Amino acid sequence: MQNKLATTLFTAAFLLLFFVLLFLLRSYDDNSLFSWSWVFAHTDASRIYLFLTAALAIAFLLAQKPVPEQYRIVVLAILSFLAAIPLWSEPEVIVDASRYFTQAKHLEVYGIGYFLREWGRDIQAWTDLPLLPFLYGLIFKLFGESRTAVQVFTTALFSLTTVLTALVGKKLWDRDTGFAAGLLLLGIPYLLTQVPLMLVDVATMFFVTLSLFAFIEALDRSGPVWAALSIATIVLTVLAKYSAWFMLSVLVIALVVRTMKQAGPGDRMPLKRGLTILLAAGILSVAVLLVRYDVVREQIVLLRDFQRPGLSRWRESLVSTFLFQTHPHITASALASVAVALRKRDARYLIVLWLVLLAVLFPIGRIRYLLPLFPMITLMAAYGLQAVRRDELRRFLMFGTVTSSLVIAFFVYLPFARSMSAVNLQQAGRYLDSLPEDAVEVITLRPADPVVNPAVSVPLLDLFTDKRIRYRERGDVTPRRDEIGRSSLRFTWEFRNPAYYAVSDAPAPDIPVVVLSDVSQGPLPPDVAARLDGYRLTRSYRMTEDLFRYTVGVRVYLKSRPLPERPRD
Repeated sequence: MQNKLATTLFTAAFLLLFFVLLFLLRSYDDNSLFSWSWVFAHTDASRIYLFLTAALAIAFLLAQKPVPEQYRIVVLAILSFLAAIPLWSEPEVIVDASRYFTQAKHLEVYGIGYFLREWGRDIQAWTDLPLLPFLYGLIFKLFGESRTAVQVFTTALFSLTTVLTALVGKKLWDRDTGFAAGLLLLGIPYLLTQVPLMLVDVATMFFVTLSLFAFIEALDRSGPVWAALSIATIVLTVLAKYSAWFMLSVLVIALVVRTMKQAGPGDRMPLKRGLTILLAAGILSVAVLLVRYDVVREQIVLLRDFQRPGLSRWRESLVSTFLFQTHPHITASALASVAVALRKRDARYLIVLWLVLLAVLFPIGRIRYLLPLFPMITLMAAYGLQAVRRDELRRFLMFGTVTSSLVIAFFVYLPFARSMSAVNLQQAGRYLDSLPEDAVEVITLRPADPVVNPAVSVPLLDLFTDKRIRYRERGDVTPRRDEIGRSSLRFTWEFRNPAYYAVSDAPAPDIPVVVLSDVSQGPLPPDVAARLDGYRLTRSYRMTEDLFRYTVGVRVYLKSRPLPERPRD
């Protein structure tokens, strides 16, 4: 008993030491959004240390009893969903969300037929594929233009990803490995911060994992149902994101490995079934993409000539991704799992290793693009974790990793996100919704040295308010074309004002006017000052973290009301 307690205490001290070392080495974290050198700049590390100690105490209690096998999937689904809810208050910290909102709103305003007809034409698509904007648009159509509805959807996809990861682990090895892999997805703080955002990365992670699970099921089961489901999931993954295409290569590895494991007279049936599924899915995917061949061709050229060279300039190190943004115990267990698999000569391990190996051999360099790989990494970590013989210690490592990461996500990353200037749009939207008018006019001001076209902040403000927005670009001077061509935010300068924001030349009387600029909020240009004649400033939002070159500040002006005349004596 004493030996068990001593081992547990040593393990807890080891997990706490991880945090201390990372904090001391935080200058090596080059993450572009949640670098530890930034997030701890105004955070009391000793307070976080106390929270981590309490989190490990909770993990110790959770580790005393195993979760009953019949409840594991339900527990995993509920726990992962609940873990993301506190992060719903996070603002839209990545400006790419404006693209997906704009595309989705076209479907909401003009209908499904218009979206399918005009995607990539009147609806700017940049390098986006249509599936996720289409699904977001359906949510807007069914539930109204609600960010909460979108967050319920993305959180559900994350929750289902943890479940699918567990099911893949169960299919490859056993229930314990699967459950650990699904749960360890909660041990990646950066991943948790992406769940509430109106982006496509978490959804792509879901579709890649779903494709793998459905394909393995289709190989193991005869009949048309799973084959049809597998084909459908592959096509959906193809339409989710271009980077998912190379991730689908894992299906070929799964086919080879599962076929090698078959024996007997029917050993060729899984191979034939798998090849049929891949061929059918490929034909259907190509047929769908050919409908928009001109758009897809331009997007691929853009990815080749702009995005791929740009990745060499916009890099984040593997040290940042797998030591700071991922709990280091996950990384350590994943590395240890390689030795375990080699010792066992376990060919099934190649299925989860394949995508990670590709990411190492052909570095992508951005953690956002690696999100769909995280289920494979946690499967590797869970496989390595099974080498720990003591069940209670293994559970403590698993729950300790998760509770520690939740502390970092809730008490370090979330407060930092709320300090970003993106929160100004969120707060301004809440204030606008408290006003009686149905519409607001928005004016954008470009700073002297613009990094981002401020017009893309208009859709983000629209996401946070129920008011109808009237917006007309002022035609300010844009950066030189060569500067735009090198910018990682080039898409913002190619943004076109959607028709649903169009206004007439005559200004609408008496409606609130919102001015979007950088947080310095300098003097108004003469034409804007003339437009605001008779208005008074009622709210000014200037929160900033003083780190990023692009900031957005919000000023809200209301029509001044004349004072009532005094009654004459």
